[in-house]
Amino acid sequence: MRKTRAKKRPLLPDPKFNDQLVTRFVNNLMYDGKKSVAFKIFYDALDIVEQRKEDEEKSALEIWKDALSNVMPHVEVRSRRVGGATFQIPMEIRPDRKISTAMKWLISYSRKRNEKSMAQKLAGEIIAAAKEEGSAFKKRQDTHKMAEANKAFSHFRF
Repeated sequence: MRKTRAKKRPLLPDPKFNDQLVTRFVNNLMYDGKKSVAFKIFYDALDIVEQRKEDEEKSALEIWKDALSNVMPHVEVRSRRVGGATFQIPMEIRPDRKISTAMKWLISYSRKRNEKSMAQKLAGEIIAAAKEEGSAFKKRQDTHKMAEANKAFSHFRF
């Protein structure tokens, strides 16, 4: 690359929980630069999680973090061309990519759900992921299965 790699900008922690991970999630959730709307959706979703939770000793934020860690993939397949053939090669994922992939999956699959508001959709997906079910968790399982199936090509790693 000709240019130097851009520096990582420090994220400000969110106002309610004082957590940078929440801000990162809200930045992924946000449409058209409307951060206050995204924060409202996220906080409303956590309120719904708080009402619908079964485990009384955990807070809604802890349930959300559990859901995020349950959705987080550890390996993924990358395409690599070797002598005219394209192979799917399983590779470890670096930690920041694990988190961002989990966030993107959680948000995209909650958008596809059938509840009324986005906060309800997000809350439903968070609760499902915390119980190790739901679409986002299934996506992680499928990714891991794909990597397992292509383990024979791991010697092509670059």
